[in-house]
This record gives sequence, C-alpha cells and structure tokens, in this order.
Amino acid sequence: MSSRLAVSVIGAGPVGLALAKAIADAGHSVMAIATTDPERIEKANSLLPGIRIGDVASVVDGADLIVFATPAEVIPDLVKGLVATQSLIPGQLLVSTSAEVGYEVFKDAFSLGVVPMSMHPAMRFTGFNSIDRARLHESYFAVDAPKQVLPIAQTLAIELGGEPIHVPSEARANYAEAISVASTFTNLIVGQSIKLLEEAKVDKPRNLLSGILRSSVEEALRNSVTEIDPADLLDGDLE
Repeated sequence: MSSRLAVSVIGAGPVGLALAKAIADAGHSVMAIATTDPERIEKANSLLPGIRIGDVASVVDGADLIVFATPAEVIPDLVKGLVATQSLIPGQLLVSTSAEVGYEVFKDAFSLGVVPMSMHPAMRFTGFNSIDRARLHESYFAVDAPKQVLPIAQTLAIELGGEPIHVPSEARANYAEAISVASTFTNLIVGQSIKLLEEAKVDKPRNLLSGILRSSVEEALRNSVTEIDPADLLDGDLE
C-alpha cells in the first residue's frame, strides 16, 4: 500500500497475534489489540511492547484498518455492537480473517461507509510467532472484497508475505470445507500413525513419518486425485 495505516486487531489468539506482528513488520502502525484474557494480554505485550490493549469499542477508535481475528460466528454481534455505539466511521477498512465468511459478514456496517474485506491465511497457526510468521510467507490468502477495493485486500496479503487468491462469496462454503477437511483429516491420520508406531515401540515415530507424509502429500497434490475408493487405500499405492 502507498500509505501506512493505523491498525487495530480484535482478538489476541494465535491468528491475531501473528497477523499483528506481520502487519507491524510490513511498516504499518499496530496501535491496539482487543482482548480480556490475561495470558493473551501478556503475550501481546511481549510481542508488541507498548501496544494499547482494551475492549473492542475502545481499540477501534482512530484505526484505519480493523482486523477481526475472531471466530466467524461472533463477528456479526461485534459489528452490531460497534454500529450501535457509533464506534465505526466512514472509510475504515474492516477485515475478517475467517475461512467461513466473506466480506458480507460486515453488512450491518455497510450503510456507515466502511470498506469491507475478507482475508484468510490458508495455514495452521501454532501460537509460536516465529513459526507462524515463517509460514505466512509460504501461504496463500483467500481474499474477497467489493470489486473496486479488491486490490487493497490483495496488496495487504502480499505485504504480509502471502500470495492472494480470490475466493468470492459463492465459493466460500466449499473453500471453508476444503480447509477443514485437509486440516482435520491430516491431524487424524498423523495421530493414528504415530500411535501405531508407538505401540510397536518404534524409535522416533514422528521423524520416521515425516518423509512419507511429505512425499505422500506432494504426490497427492501432483496427481490431483479427487475421488478415491477406500479399498484402493487398503491395497497400497494408488495407480
């Protein structure tokens, strides 16, 4: 972006903190984070010394960009509360980081002249900032916004080190399901494999599995297998 932004982040979980640090590293001014959790307050102060921490209504005051790093289901009520308290002003950029919803989640504030966007980093956050920051530089960001401001969302994703890809509202449900399936089943498969090796008393099961998991994922992505008969998995390699 051509100008530096004053930024507030709502939510100080792994996503909120990682994005706050990435936004600060990109040269923007992260001025406030909204959280009431003592442990997260401590982490925020450690990561961004001097940052202002408060409730949602207080941190949005004076912000050019407000990042909603919260679960999708709580955003509508947050927005309604900010509208009711007249905490939002025309021209403020509102960004959702949820996979499940697009920029329409801010519809209750549209009449105020805000600029709505969605930007979901397609990665698993660990809560370890150094790891998450590195992964942001390897990730795609699913972005969406009204046509005239979509370039702003795309530019912000690039500034954070990611590669933007447009995922419009009509594709959002399939996108969110794909992300969930990939994440959930990877955890289940890896966990079950580790358990089997531990039961067999095989040394360093996690190290042993790392090579087969990486190569299997790379091969699955290369071959683009979208329909699999479970019997094929039991037989071994897919043809």
